Amino acid sequence: MSTTYAYAANDASAPLAPFEIQRRALRAHDVQMEVLFCGVCHSDLHQARNEWKNTVYPVVPGHEIVGRVTEVGPDVTKYKVGDLVGVGCLVDSCRACASCAEGLEQYCENGFVGTYNGVDRVDGQITYGGYSTQLVVDEEFTLRVPQNLDPAGVAPLLCAGITTYSPLRTWGAGPGKKVGIVGLGGLGHMGVKLARAMGAHVVLFTTSPSKIEDAKRLGAHEVVISKNPQEMEAHANSFDLILNTVAAQHDLNPFLNLLKRDATMTLVGAPEHDHPSPQVFNLIFKRRRLAGSLIGGIAETQEMLDFCGEHGITSDVEVIPMQKINEAYERMLKSDVKYRFVIDLDSLRK
Repeated sequence: MSTTYAYAANDASAPLAPFEIQRRALRAHDVQMEVLFCGVCHSDLHQARNEWKNTVYPVVPGHEIVGRVTEVGPDVTKYKVGDLVGVGCLVDSCRACASCAEGLEQYCENGFVGTYNGVDRVDGQITYGGYSTQLVVDEEFTLRVPQNLDPAGVAPLLCAGITTYSPLRTWGAGPGKKVGIVGLGGLGHMGVKLARAMGAHVVLFTTSPSKIEDAKRLGAHEVVISKNPQEMEAHANSFDLILNTVAAQHDLNPFLNLLKRDATMTLVGAPEHDHPSPQVFNLIFKRRRLAGSLIGGIAETQEMLDFCGEHGITSDVEVIPMQKINEAYERMLKSDVKYRFVIDLDSLRK
């Protein structure tokens, strides 16, 4: 066991505050890491405030983690002390079901173990996340971070990056494809960067004219103001794929109207309340698909990191000390960040 300094929420209305946890002694296949950076995901806020009604308190959030290996278990073969590594949203799964066998651990039919607010399969303890100075994780759920990338900018790739990469890959974003990204936040800005690097024609949808210039800087070929009916109509029946990253309840029909026949809109934003049900005829008459996607499996997450290494892609981040996390949550609710907060865990060690 090793004492680890962290920040935790003790109930749904409490601000995050200093907290000490005991990380487990290393098992045979465990990797221990010093956490360097941890991204701040909107899911962290949902969980800290129990908006999904499943939080176990105290909760230590954080599932966009980059760290340096400090110790390994006796049977570890993939990593050594000093390696730069990452951990995303998963730290275990059953490893036996059909989904796990296909490398789709995020769809584990027996339930994956979340990096925080999960239940460890061996000892039954609640898992604590990356708002902490140390982490202990099985090597099979540890990822290799490309050496050429800024580690602070890599941290959000472990959730925001794979959440957008996986559906772009699954539904074939690439040369000759017209891809829409709805929303320019933590997820959306990664969707724009990744779709552009894959070779697609990228159109960003936003309600804010102030985001046009930044969307083009990030790689969008075009920007559409989604509350402008004329701009929307100009793109009717033209998209191969729309990736909807918005985490607030909204009408999906205007975006479904933009899909070609047999095209797909995939939802990756996780709103507190469900979207209104779309018009069925919007789907029937063009054989359109409305789909969802959840992060990615471990192999695909490593593929995403390697792709980002090859293309020099990281998240646009604002690095903060741990002590400013509550202020960051309030700013995140106002979309006052470009485009992801990342915690420097040195601030907690000091």
